[in-house]
Amino acid sequence: MEEKLEQKPSNLVKVVLFGPESTGKTTLARDLARHYHTAWVPEYAREYLQQKWDREKKTCEPQDLLPIAIGQMALENSRSEKAERLLICDTDLLETKVYSEAYYTGDCDPLLEKYALKNTYDLYLLTYIDTPWVKDDLRDKPNERERMYAYFRDTLEKYQRNFVILKGNQQERMAAAIEHIDNLLEK
Repeated sequence: MEEKLEQKPSNLVKVVLFGPESTGKTTLARDLARHYHTAWVPEYAREYLQQKWDREKKTCEPQDLLPIAIGQMALENSRSEKAERLLICDTDLLETKVYSEAYYTGDCDPLLEKYALKNTYDLYLLTYIDTPWVKDDLRDKPNERERMYAYFRDTLEKYQRNFVILKGNQQERMAAAIEHIDNLLEK
């Protein structure tokens, strides 16, 4: 099981979109990958949970978190093989850890936590809550955006992750993200 949560070694610069639901992470990840002509890793939880919703009309439950984490790392490891120099990740296991703690059990499965902290990324792009919240089958916390944003920010600070906060409209966020990623690529 552990090998399924482990990040394969690579020389890629890895950037993660990180933040509460409905803050533009997927759109930005897709746009950044297009801009840099590289692979991007979609959020596995979205597909997994949409299928669960369609079958059972249930959203995420604590027992879903490990399968989601395993699926996320399988996607990331697969896409790493297709990328050159840069990989854009729509999410990571640290985000799954945040949801585990904030939404479900108050803590995190020790195995998930181990790899959430062990896997490494060069930059986190923390998406602020200044975008309109959009309802869908899976999003359910429109009134908790400030609390969740603070939890995401505090997590990055607690684990001393390199991050920048992205605010503003899509164009402003994209420009800021490109500036920070370009700085990483120049090093």
